[in-house]
Amino acid sequence: MTSAELARQLDDIPGGARDHLEQLMGSWGMLADLSFSDLVLYLPRRAGPVDAPAAPGQAGDTELRFVVLGQMRPTTSQTLFALDLVGEYADDNAEGVPLRAAWRSGEILVGNCPYSGETGPVRCECIPVRWQEMVVAVLVRVWSPRTGRRTGGLERVYRRIFERLASMVNAGLFPFSTATAVVEDAPRVGDGVIVLDEKRRVTFASPNAVNALHRMGVVSAIVGSDLEQLEAVTHAISTAFGSRLPVIEEIERRPEVVVLIHCIPLIESDAVVGAAVLLRDVTDLRRRDRLLLSKDAAIREVHHRVKNNLQTISSLLRLQSRRMGVGPGQVALVEAERRVRAIAVVHEVLAREPSAQVPFGEIVPSLVQLAADAAVDAKEVVIRVTGDAGDLNADIATPLSLVIAELLQNAVEHARPGVDAAPLLVDLTFRPGKGGLEVEVRDDGVGFPPGFDIDRTGGLGLSIVRDLVRSQLGGSISVANDAGAVVRLSIPAAADQAVAGARPPSD
Repeated sequence: MTSAELARQLDDIPGGARDHLEQLMGSWGMLADLSFSDLVLYLPRRAGPVDAPAAPGQAGDTELRFVVLGQMRPTTSQTLFALDLVGEYADDNAEGVPLRAAWRSGEILVGNCPYSGETGPVRCECIPVRWQEMVVAVLVRVWSPRTGRRTGGLERVYRRIFERLASMVNAGLFPFSTATAVVEDAPRVGDGVIVLDEKRRVTFASPNAVNALHRMGVVSAIVGSDLEQLEAVTHAISTAFGSRLPVIEEIERRPEVVVLIHCIPLIESDAVVGAAVLLRDVTDLRRRDRLLLSKDAAIREVHHRVKNNLQTISSLLRLQSRRMGVGPGQVALVEAERRVRAIAVVHEVLAREPSAQVPFGEIVPSLVQLAADAAVDAKEVVIRVTGDAGDLNADIATPLSLVIAELLQNAVEHARPGVDAAPLLVDLTFRPGKGGLEVEVRDDGVGFPPGFDIDRTGGLGLSIVRDLVRSQLGGSISVANDAGAVVRLSIPAAADQAVAGARPPSD
């Protein structure tokens, strides 16, 4: 069971408290890294046939049970729990376990852990999580005295930062209620940490942070300096101290050197007493992003030029057909021009979409319009589309668009020879499934002539359809008469191309 699934089941948690706990679990990776410890979030429940919410911080309640709402492992140290604890209840009745006492008193307590680690006895620090002056949960830091990380200068600084943030959690000041969402590539503790005092002077800088500042051009002594005098991260620090809220900012120094800054103010007694600044050198990430953008732009430009060239060819064929007299030659040029336009429609969509996936639903209306415009003898044609093929690769979308254009054109021209007062009805249906994509074109015309065989047809249009379906799409084609002509295509090559957005026709 995930934290989100468990939270949905515990729908009696006040909305504001739920948001507060979700924000805590969205930012507590930093707390786990700073403390070099596993973090476990416990939510109190009353024991009974059906667990009921516990009154926040209610003392003297002996029927409380504590369920694990969330769990976070550190990236700076080894974890003590190989398995997930979410959804499990804590055994807090053992001697020396302060979980219940921390909930009742609202104070941070240290003692034995309600769980035994694989390396032997473990210790825990129970931090009551406060929201609007109420204790709504208990955050527990778990560590092992035997396997803990060896303490040095860096470890002592990180743990002091954690202690300040833990006090803010206990006071209801962390997570910040109006903080913006942390970006996906936000800095982690291992990327680099700078500690500032209340006067914004640097009191500590981790080796990775020093490397990031050196790349930004800061080569003078860092500890004891004012970063504003060093002309680095000035805006983020000023904003964080002034607003008392965390600030994430991307700054660029020197050519192509980009560093992501996350400045977190440390608050004590309603005053900012310093800040923890996380830095991450994202130069390589941004360089790759620029290369991807350039590649996408180049791909779009190629498709745009292909579309323009196809439209030029289409115009030339149209002009040539107009200069010819009425006859088979003119008909052949008109059909060739229509087929070129069907292919150009695919490249027009690809010119707008940088990915290799083509939303085929955007192509179908243009194919329908091509067929409707080709209606002869003022014949009224109604083409209905049902279902959606989803997103297809260009190597499938291009021949499939040409196939559909040919089938619609064939229905419009041959379903009802001559003048007919009744409108011609053509249905185009897409049925995506695990086995591939099925396409059906049905009309209410006269149907195929007796003994018609798709493998022996002499018509160019249906010959093109047959060859494209079998050779380029790797599918099959069948024809039948059912109150009109019916053509069915089965395309297994599209089985892995269709996305979840594809929808089958409704009954």
